[in-house]
Amino acid sequence: MATEELTTAEDEIDEKESGSEMTFLEHLEELRWRIIYSLYGLGAGTIIAWIFIDFLVNDVLLLPARHAGVQLQNLKPFGQLMLFFEVAIVAGVIISLPNIFYQLWKFISPALKRNERKYISAIVTFSTLCFLLGVVFAYFVMLPMSLKFAAQFGSSEIKNVFAIDEYMTIIISIMLGCGLVFELPMVSYFLSKLGILTPAFMRKYRRHAIVIIFVAAAFLSPGTDPVSQIILAAPLLLLYEISIFISKLASKKS
Repeated sequence: MATEELTTAEDEIDEKESGSEMTFLEHLEELRWRIIYSLYGLGAGTIIAWIFIDFLVNDVLLLPARHAGVQLQNLKPFGQLMLFFEVAIVAGVIISLPNIFYQLWKFISPALKRNERKYISAIVTFSTLCFLLGVVFAYFVMLPMSLKFAAQFGSSEIKNVFAIDEYMTIIISIMLGCGLVFELPMVSYFLSKLGILTPAFMRKYRRHAIVIIFVAAAFLSPGTDPVSQIILAAPLLLLYEISIFISKLASKKS
């Protein structure tokens, strides 16, 4: 009986501390400030990225092109200036990711129980790590295959020279896309906490998920060989299994 009374008391405290009593306008005000704090972090990250912009462009983003033997050219009068601004902003987003995830989870935290809010720092760290792992996978695995395929495909009579803006669009979109895909474990955690997703559901449709993953890998793979498709599908399969485990843990704590 004492345990039940203590649990009931904690639930009542959670309800009082949660944002359930906030009005709609108060929720909007909270969201506004979280967005402002995120923009502050983005601005600081962009400034830091601009300080190292030459290194980011020449030694990081142009390195895959050099390894693949891709020739690049600028076709616009202020193309390189706009390119540098774009790189600085994208790098600023990546640098400020911990702050962005922190503001997101602080906005969501009123809907969580008191014992769940203490894991916010761990959630922020894990979310950032997942995104960065996706970026690293794209940079060291997907981009070399994609650029090598693009540089070597076609007739030998046609010289492949890429526009720098198109090249950067491919580089940035692939890295950011992989970063978002690698957030699958955190998405499964959040949906499981809301009761929308269950580990039983994910296990039941595992075979369907495997087929979908391999079909997606076949479309996304720059090469037509099975090895390239398996290289792309393997981390997605691993992420799916990790998501089942995380969903199970989240369901137990709900």
